[in-house]
Amino acid sequence: MAAQALNPDAGLRLPDDLAAWLADHADALDDGTRDAATVLPRLARAGIFRIGVPQAQGGLAGTDIGDAIEAVSQVAEYSVASAFVAWGQRVFIEYLLRSPNAGLAQRWLPALLSGEQAGATALSNAMKFLSGIESLQISARESEGAWVLDGRMPWVTNLRPQGFLVAAAVSAPDGTPAVVALPHDIAGLVRSPDLSLMALQSSNTAALEVQGVRIDSEWLIHPDARQYLPGARPAFAGLQCGLSIGLARRALQAAAQSGQRQASRGILGEPLAALSAQVQALSARLIDGVRSGRFVTEPWALFEIRIALAEAAQQAVQLELQASGGAAYLTSAGAGFARRWREAAFLPIVTPSLVQLKTELAKRQAKLAAEAAGIAV
Repeated sequence: MAAQALNPDAGLRLPDDLAAWLADHADALDDGTRDAATVLPRLARAGIFRIGVPQAQGGLAGTDIGDAIEAVSQVAEYSVASAFVAWGQRVFIEYLLRSPNAGLAQRWLPALLSGEQAGATALSNAMKFLSGIESLQISARESEGAWVLDGRMPWVTNLRPQGFLVAAAVSAPDGTPAVVALPHDIAGLVRSPDLSLMALQSSNTAALEVQGVRIDSEWLIHPDARQYLPGARPAFAGLQCGLSIGLARRALQAAAQSGQRQASRGILGEPLAALSAQVQALSARLIDGVRSGRFVTEPWALFEIRIALAEAAQQAVQLELQASGGAAYLTSAGAGFARRWREAAFLPIVTPSLVQLKTELAKRQAKLAAEAAGIAV
């Protein structure tokens, strides 16, 4: 039986069969006992990756990037591991949509949208490079009209062994930071075994060694990352925020259900309502800012929302624990809670981490304070 597909007229709710599959396998996808190869096709058959893509390029009519963020959020309500895969795939698609290399997009978009090919983003390093946090980890040198790449990508998600493309930032021979795509079977690209994670194990997260990889302009996403990435960053971080939104919603729902069953937990009603309203307001601000393009010129506003949503998700899991009481600590009754606890532990460290974002915001505040005081910076 064919999987159901998303219907824009139905408010873009996840199809029932996908929601049921995610609910049934959420724990197995988290601990890795469910084959990670099953995730991408399931999401693709539901049309998740076509949301926000122009119809002329195979997308779902009447949808935009805000709808794509909502779709990732809905997946995360059931399984953050699956949402992490959805994020990586949809962000890579966004990179191609924004690339001046039309040939690259034309060649690969159909397979990415259908889930036949995985798309992985290793541009976290580049996002940190833009903020002056770290240097690029891959360098390129000229050789007979091509670039030869060397370096490492220590943590990349959605590296599906059946086939993937990975987006990477490289220091071009002239020192300009560029963005390239590398196919899984190119000579010199070596994938490690999946990393041993405490959660989100079925996400095909691994490291990549780049050893004398030779590419030409066919694989160039953009020749200058400093021009390209500020425009791509709102989608990168906005879709990533879907993980926090979905997890917060689900934990709050579980807490409310526990509170209804146990009258003694009624004291949590007010903080649950307040946090739910906060998550809803932050989600609306996020989607509005990504849609309007505001975050291209005001990235700090996006950073603030990303921090607030990750913290809200952690607070929601804490409220679920308080509402459930000792039942949450029982292996049988608390399995879903234990998974959400581990998922919440991931949100502050996924790049850009909350520490990195707070550091950037502190720098900005110091600069504004100095300017207000008439001190040159």
